[in-house]
Amino acid sequence: MSAAASVLQNGNPAETHGNFDLVKRFKVDFADIHVSKWKSRESGLSVVHLDYDAPLVNGYFVVGTEIFDDSGCPHTLEHLVFMGSKKYPYKGIIDHFANRGFSNGTNAWTDTDHTAYTVSTAGEQGFLQLLPIYVDHILYPTLTKAGFITEVHHINGKGEDSGVVYSEMQGRENTSGDLMVLRMQRLLNPPGSAYRSETGGLMEALRVLTVEQIRKYHGTYYVPHNLTLIVTGKLASGTTSLLDVVQKEVEPSIVEHKQNRGPKPEGWKRPFVETASAQRNPIPETVKETVEFPEKDESVGELQIGFLGPPPTAFLERKALDILGLYLTSSPVAPLNKEYVEIENPLCTYIYFSEDTRAKRVDLPVYIGSVPTEHLDTFDEKFKASLKRIADEGVDMDRMAMVINRDERQLRSKIESSQGDTFSGNVITDFLYGSEDGSDLAPSMDEINYYAQLKKWSSTQWADLLRKYYVDPPSVVVRGRPSGEMADRLDREEKARVAAQKERLGPKGLAACEKALEDAKKEHEKEIPPEILKSFPVPDVKSIVWIPVQSVQEKHGRDGRAPTVQGDNSQLAKHIEQDGTPLPFFVQYDHVKSDFVTVHAYFSLAKLPDRLRPLMSTYLSSFFSLPVKRSNGERLNHEEVVHKLDSDTVSYEVALGVNSTFTETVRVSIKVETSLYDSAIGWLKDLVYGSEFDKERLQVTVAKIAQSLPEMKRDGDTVLGSVSAELLYAESSTSRMGGVVPQMEFIPKLAQQLQESPPEVVKDLEEIRSYLTDPTGVRISVNGDILSLKEPRSAWARHFGKALPESELASLRLAVDTLSPVGKNPVKRAVVVSLPTIESAFATHTAKAVQGWSHPEYPAMRVAIEVLNATESYLWRYIRGSGLAYGAHCGLDLEAGFVSFTLYRSSNSIEAFKQAASVIKGLTDGSIALDETVLDAAKSSIVFGVAKSVSTPGRAALMSFINQGLKGVPQNHNIDLLEKFQKITKDDVLAVLKKYFLPLFDSSSSVAVVVTAPGKADEVSEELSKVGFEVEQKTLQVEVDEDGEYSDSDSSGSESDGGR
Repeated sequence: MSAAASVLQNGNPAETHGNFDLVKRFKVDFADIHVSKWKSRESGLSVVHLDYDAPLVNGYFVVGTEIFDDSGCPHTLEHLVFMGSKKYPYKGIIDHFANRGFSNGTNAWTDTDHTAYTVSTAGEQGFLQLLPIYVDHILYPTLTKAGFITEVHHINGKGEDSGVVYSEMQGRENTSGDLMVLRMQRLLNPPGSAYRSETGGLMEALRVLTVEQIRKYHGTYYVPHNLTLIVTGKLASGTTSLLDVVQKEVEPSIVEHKQNRGPKPEGWKRPFVETASAQRNPIPETVKETVEFPEKDESVGELQIGFLGPPPTAFLERKALDILGLYLTSSPVAPLNKEYVEIENPLCTYIYFSEDTRAKRVDLPVYIGSVPTEHLDTFDEKFKASLKRIADEGVDMDRMAMVINRDERQLRSKIESSQGDTFSGNVITDFLYGSEDGSDLAPSMDEINYYAQLKKWSSTQWADLLRKYYVDPPSVVVRGRPSGEMADRLDREEKARVAAQKERLGPKGLAACEKALEDAKKEHEKEIPPEILKSFPVPDVKSIVWIPVQSVQEKHGRDGRAPTVQGDNSQLAKHIEQDGTPLPFFVQYDHVKSDFVTVHAYFSLAKLPDRLRPLMSTYLSSFFSLPVKRSNGERLNHEEVVHKLDSDTVSYEVALGVNSTFTETVRVSIKVETSLYDSAIGWLKDLVYGSEFDKERLQVTVAKIAQSLPEMKRDGDTVLGSVSAELLYAESSTSRMGGVVPQMEFIPKLAQQLQESPPEVVKDLEEIRSYLTDPTGVRISVNGDILSLKEPRSAWARHFGKALPESELASLRLAVDTLSPVGKNPVKRAVVVSLPTIESAFATHTAKAVQGWSHPEYPAMRVAIEVLNATESYLWRYIRGSGLAYGAHCGLDLEAGFVSFTLYRSSNSIEAFKQAASVIKGLTDGSIALDETVLDAAKSSIVFGVAKSVSTPGRAALMSFINQGLKGVPQNHNIDLLEKFQKITKDDVLAVLKKYFLPLFDSSSSVAVVVTAPGKADEVSEELSKVGFEVEQKTLQVEVDEDGEYSDSDSSGSESDGGR
């Protein structure tokens, strides 16, 4: 790294700007990213700018947050910051401003050691306008009692606990992951360390937390010398424009609040580094503990093993540990996967080596998923023995070289797409743990250099590293054991607690609670004066720079064969025409400036017999780990396939469709450096046409899927998606048949069939392949640096000439073609699913809407959805703002023709549904005003969404193909739509709200699916029946029969009587 102007001359900074001294400046060696770090002499506020060309500007405003209890002060404060500031005392005003400034609102997260406040904008104007307002919220929030009541915790008139933070933690606290991580923190860190705390807040602590505690916490940690503003992206006049804004609009406010006490005020201790939390001693002896989590299906548990690593600034050693984890687990042929996962009775479904940055030494947790409960107690010993054996036998240096090279390619690929944003995490870590003179910042980003050093390591060095951190030292083992009894107990205890709370409060107390809640809501409903919002100008769309994409299609069949030449595509068209004769099949080339090229093939599933659709998930899961017969006659076993693929590629993927659309196609994508273009096409051909459906490999795949199903079934969102698909789609829908509910039934039968008559399964898979490779359903997309390819076209003729003879391309089969009778006419039906692993509810309500990408009503629908969903807009205010759910939003599925209303982690799904209905009714009948400023903000927010969707070369090229090759709309369809969005009026929005969104809340024109805790299922069913739904109740659990065979009990009966 070349450091310039970053030395102190005679103890004085080499460069200053107003109050700000330059701490460090350098350019990243392997990318065009310039980094500078500045610190204010007056306030101690830090500013770091990563400067590079990109359409988006990102901000990460980070506070070091240390807490020595489970009160949840850091997390609750993160939520309250958005409730208004001293200068702007209106709830959510920051998001109204952000939405106007070409952003999609602000966001934040709370980690163990810091809280980060984020925003991304298209272009710099909105960003620089927003920055001082955002910092005012962080340093000087209002922190009112009313904000605390709705956002953190309250008791409603029924005696139930709620609040946004409370709902979020209710959805998390008793999940296996959270319970295990908390126990691990407690066991790894001594009493007195903040690393032991649940920074999110435990429910019993949140129930007694007060706003005074939060204010006190804010006063201690939210101070300028403990805040760093990290900005990534291009600013027109460089870093100067950023420092000017901070100097002129932030520093004066700090002075006003008498916080200009310099970089290190007297008595200030740097969090974690200069406090008791820094006491991180080696683990004295191995400790093993078991944590129970609520789950009726007791077949599989989970495991975490905690180790301590090197200091946070030991960058080379940390990179080496990262590579070692990949070597051990990154593919089906990695040593641990071969031994534990890729076997007929898997001992787990994944092993993941992670790292958490901490003071003094980093944590090195290992996560192990879906371990059969009978192996939970012995797994860690076996695991350690395996690591010891690997260290003793030595590392396979060929594979290690491949792992390092591949990881380096992936980093280069990530830098190409995310640029400087790739390093935002490094800058946050440096702020928390790096040297204050900035000397650790450049080394923390010098990853390419570390790869070069690690390529020179010997097998002994790798084995020594493995022994030093994972084999020799003691560890902390936390086993997560599923418990049906605990699920019942939690349900009983919660009901008893709420009943006791009701009794304790009595009618008077409950009425007081309800009044406090209503008063708090009223206080928030204080309208923001439109002139304040209008004082924040909406930037000009013309200020956004779009990435250019040259695009050419090889059409065939009906459309003739001439490549389409549109304006500035002539250079690409000429380059392709020089390379042999036109191809007899569909290929679209999308050229962008890049070091890589990606080949994608889309194979239609339209003609696939429905009985084979449930088998697709097994086909896809085994796709890259079967033996393959190459076109040159060479046969590779599955290990050779994986090893060679990893050596040749940056990444490879197989999935249904792209970005959750066009899921009636199978997409195979292979990304390589441009020099390996021909090899990528060869792989594509041989993986699809030459794979051998080997019985042993298939058994391994099916066993892995079987073992991961219980874990999937614990997740409310996953179950909601699958049950909704069951209701809305027919058995001709491939994605429906791949959902967790059908797979729970199908996979055990498939496993049995593989045991008893494997040739039948192989025959079915061969049949899938024959339908997949029907030439009338194949579309090929090439994106990347096509102008640097010698044979962009003839390479395809060489590999696919025989496989894809000339034939007419059939039109794509869409989601709308696979609807069930209910999907075609979604009325009256409701399904309520009891899931013992969740405490909050997940729900989706669906109704008919516009279908197709060029529908004339789409622009109005899109603006209407943004009006409803925007951060701090209607749904947010009335549902999240009332503490009824962690998330609520409306969605539009243009492929299927549905509009939906979805609740995520809701503490009261029925009340939330009623609130949403009253909002949309209020907007349409005029009792709730739809202000022009809301419309402006919605349109600006859409600009950000469009800019983000094409913000990298890869995204821009992919969008060009999706638009032309799949949707059949012009290349710049999204950007062209921006003009249509701008023209949408208030009346247009109100018209579509009335026509399409109101019916969502009427049982005669919608259907509903709710996944909820067993204790709430009857109440939810009864409430839905009252508003006219015909309710069906289901329970999801797997029971073991006497003979040990699994039987799926999906009991259902009609109901007539009554979750930032």
